[in-house]
Amino acid sequence: MTSRTIRLRSMSISRIGFAATALVLLLLAASRVEAAEVRLVELTGAIGPASSDFVTRALDDAANANVDLVVIQLDTPGGLDASMRDIIRHILASPVPVATWVAPNGARAASAGTYILYASHFAAMSPATNVGSSTPVSIGGNPFPLPTAPASEEETPDDAVNPASTMERKVLNDAVAYIKGLAELRGRNQEWAELTVLEAANLTASEALELNVIDLIAGDLDTLLQQLNGRVTTIEGEQITLNLDDFSVIAIEPDWRHEFLSLITDPNVAYILLMIGIYGLILEFYNPGLGLPGITGVICLLLGAYALQMLPINYVGLALIIVGIGLMITEALSPSFGIFGIGGVIAFVLGSIILMDTELEAFRISLAIIAAFAVSSVGVFLLILGMLVRARRQKVVSGMEAMIGESGVALHAFDKLGHVRAFSENWKAESLEPITEGEEVEITGVEGLTLKVKKRE
Repeated sequence: MTSRTIRLRSMSISRIGFAATALVLLLLAASRVEAAEVRLVELTGAIGPASSDFVTRALDDAANANVDLVVIQLDTPGGLDASMRDIIRHILASPVPVATWVAPNGARAASAGTYILYASHFAAMSPATNVGSSTPVSIGGNPFPLPTAPASEEETPDDAVNPASTMERKVLNDAVAYIKGLAELRGRNQEWAELTVLEAANLTASEALELNVIDLIAGDLDTLLQQLNGRVTTIEGEQITLNLDDFSVIAIEPDWRHEFLSLITDPNVAYILLMIGIYGLILEFYNPGLGLPGITGVICLLLGAYALQMLPINYVGLALIIVGIGLMITEALSPSFGIFGIGGVIAFVLGSIILMDTELEAFRISLAIIAAFAVSSVGVFLLILGMLVRARRQKVVSGMEAMIGESGVALHAFDKLGHVRAFSENWKAESLEPITEGEEVEITGVEGLTLKVKKRE
């Protein structure tokens, strides 16, 4: 065998090795390209404006990035109706399949969480979790029983279940129709959906799976995605099959906007901002020209107002707060010995108590914070009132009023009109009794440049 033949064979082997390496790299690259992208969004705690903004932005970003699946890891005691419906609207309109997974073990999807679970394309739960208790909280203390038909034609309405007020019925019927519509859309149990609203029914994960409330049970994310692989859902009239043979998970972390909204939409923080704003403006009005209290007050007042407009507000409470603010500012500008100030404090406290139009504990103002600000407000106005009373009782030390009661010395004897020396000056004097030269006199009044005097006792 010649050296040329050996070189040709070595070159052929090298080319084959290079081609094989390139093929492996191409296959690896192709496998990376075909890997499904899954985005994980954690929704924990009470559902409010901040969590709604976080989830809806995550869904919009996933739609723009052509993500294969969005997983909402849910653990919530419930939340605000407006925020819940905003999330559900985005789930229903999402071109990306959404799987809501109640996790980790011990989590729950109560109240608003149940609606979100029903609205999702896929519903899953971890072991030792629960779902339900979806009666609207405003009437949750007196949930209505299921409507029952009369046992006979002779049965009078008085024998039937006592109906609740018309408004409560409207709220309840709206909630029932809403969750049943979601159940019908996703092919889930409508009868239990009605029960969870009317009777606050609750289910464990295994019971929910058995009753077709959820689609599967998964203890961890990998198991969840493995079970979802190959499942079919309908989006915008088209059937979509999940291909999760290979996937990559991207966890969406809360950004500064979410943290900021979470902070200021806390009712207690919003209330504190409102109070700081009020005190800052009052201080600026009481001492014009300081600048810093006024600027701080305006900023805090605007932040508080922005937060409150995102929360469920009782407008009667808001009106009382505005009246209280007006009375306190009036007290600061035109002191009335506490009448306007105390009235303003009372109006402000009553308005603060009824300000939040919800029974959800997470969205109510702490009574301790209200009491603290009420006590501090009363203390401030009692201090102002005390200063005014002391000022009124103090002897006048300037002006003509300060001259009354002071002493002078007669410069000469006179019977009616004469001259006295007082305050290191010579004054005309008028007396109703005779005054001798050098006699000490007491000033009883002032008319222009003439002092009315009498003998000092």
